[in-house]
Formats: sequence, structure tokens, C-alpha cells
Amino acid sequence: MNFSNKLVNWYQANKRDLPWRNTVNAYHIWLSEIILQQTRVAQGMPYYLAFVKAFPTIGDLANASEDKVLKMWQGLGYYSRARNLHFTAKYIAENYEGKFPSDYQEILKFKGIGVYTAAAISSFAFDLPHAVVDGNVIRVLSRVFGVETPFDTSVGKKQFQKLAQELLIIKKAATYNQAIMEFGALQCVPKSPNCSICPMQGFCVAFNTNLVDGLPVKSKKIKVKKRYLHFLMIEQEGSFFLGKRKSGIWTGLYEFPFLEFNNKVTEQEVLKSDHWNAFFQKNKFDVSFVSSEFIHVLSHQKIHAQFWSVKSSNISLKEFELVPKEDLLNYPVSRLTEKYFETIKLT
Repeated sequence: MNFSNKLVNWYQANKRDLPWRNTVNAYHIWLSEIILQQTRVAQGMPYYLAFVKAFPTIGDLANASEDKVLKMWQGLGYYSRARNLHFTAKYIAENYEGKFPSDYQEILKFKGIGVYTAAAISSFAFDLPHAVVDGNVIRVLSRVFGVETPFDTSVGKKQFQKLAQELLIIKKAATYNQAIMEFGALQCVPKSPNCSICPMQGFCVAFNTNLVDGLPVKSKKIKVKKRYLHFLMIEQEGSFFLGKRKSGIWTGLYEFPFLEFNNKVTEQEVLKSDHWNAFFQKNKFDVSFVSSEFIHVLSHQKIHAQFWSVKSSNISLKEFELVPKEDLLNYPVSRLTEKYFETIKLT
């Protein structure tokens, strides 16, 4: 029995019962795929269920405000996913009468949808013969077939896509794609897979040549930048300055004004810095509290943050609005700010 059939048999016996697998609704499948990018199933499940309940149709999502969409997404990270999701929902509502198209090439044109997501939607919703290639698939193919080409190179991407397409069971595209992704998620896991119970053991190149820990191969190493941010919760009569980000990874989210330093500095150094003086200028201020350090790790950044409680009755900030303390939790904020909110009393 060949790899593909063994895979499907394994899947039938081991698959998890997940809500997006019990539907051919392209909108729900698309939603699940976007949520599960960079997110574990256990974390993504409640978000998926909440989105389906709040926005049962593409039209409902399209008609929602960006603030509401981002607030519901809060905690998932990679917020460009939510912004692209919202943008594409509006585009489909306006140009496709709210109905998700069944053509792979049409799907591929949408913002936030790449080759993998287009293949997933077209196969799971419409059973079209397009092979999915995500991290799980790459790991399985690399190990079983001994592919040592770095998967993050143009040559590697083409090689894995070609191999995946060759192995696809054309008449069972949806089942096969689900099977190989599930196999990578449950059986051929990144670290310490239980190869003793693997149905591919007899012909798995990595297992038989002791390369399980060395595959797949990645060529590029992400350089992580350290950032040191001091957020200023500036209070005026029970309200705080809060502004909407117009750029960066947190575009569309709200945050307090902040000062950024090139390295770690003490509270006294912050108060004496040119950054602080340039911000407050001649305005009077009173610092009542400085939080402990919060460390927030992103794919390309490691943020070291502190939150300052400051009163300044005469300062004015153009890009920020004054928000009553009891309303702060209604605004979509980064997980970093949310973590700080969890340590203080806002209601």
C-alpha cells in the first residue's frame, strides 16, 4: 500500500472532530484557515466559534466595524490576518454578492489568501484537486521522502509543492489534504515523534537514516530585534489618552503614547531623558506608578515594556482621544496591553 492510501487510512482512524471539518461552507472554512495560521487549534477554536456566531455570513462580517473585528481577534496576534479577513469579506460582499467563488484562481486573488489557503478552501469546500503545503505537510514530506532542500527557498517551495501535488489523491482531494495536515499535527510532530507506531516507518527515509531531528531544513534564521518601550497612561479627570495605530504590526489597534529607547534604562534615566522632556515639554506631570517589566515576544521582535501611570492636566495630544477608564476594555488592543490590563482594576 502506498504513502497516500496509508495516510488516508491513518486519518480515518485518528482524525479529530473539528467543526470546520463538518462543513463545506467556504466562508467557515476560510475563516478557520485564517484563524489557524500561526495559531494552535486549542487556542483558535473559541475564536472560530465566536466569529461564526457573531458573523454567520460573509455579509455580516463585511458590515461589521474594523474595531469590532479587531476586538474579537484580540489575543490571537498577527493582526494583519484580521484586517485582511475584513477587507476580503467586504470585497466579496461587493463583487460576488456575498458568495465565496469556487474557482481556485479567483480565490487566490483575494487579499490575505496565498497558495496554501487557496488550496485548502478550494479542496475542503469544493473538493478541487489542489494540494495543500503548510508547515505540517513540509515536515511529513521532508522526512518520509528525505527532502533536504531548504523549504524556505524558491527551489524548495517549488519542490515541495510539486511533490505534494503528485501524491494528492485526485478523487479524494479534501480527505487527502486533511489527512496529511493531521498526520503532521498529531503523528509526525516537530520534536520527538513516536516513530515506533508510525505507519510510514518501513519506507520513511528520515527514520531509516536517523535524520528525523534534522528534517526539514530551513536556510534562513530570523533576526530578533529587542525593543524597549515605555507606555504612558496619561490621566485627565478619570480619562486616558488612547490612540489608533496607523502603521506597523498593530495597525488598527489602540495604544497609549510611548517612548522608545535603544537599550534598557532605569526609571530615573527615563525621567531625565531627552525623550521624556521632548514629550512633556513644559507641561506639569505627576508619576504615581511604574509597572514591572512585561516581555512580549513576536516573530521578529522581543519587546520589553513598562507602563507608567501619569497625571498631566494641561497636556494635549493630537493623535489621541481621551477615553474614560471604564471604557478602556471596549477598545481593541495588543496582547501586550491586554496583559497589563489584567494586572490592574479598570472597572
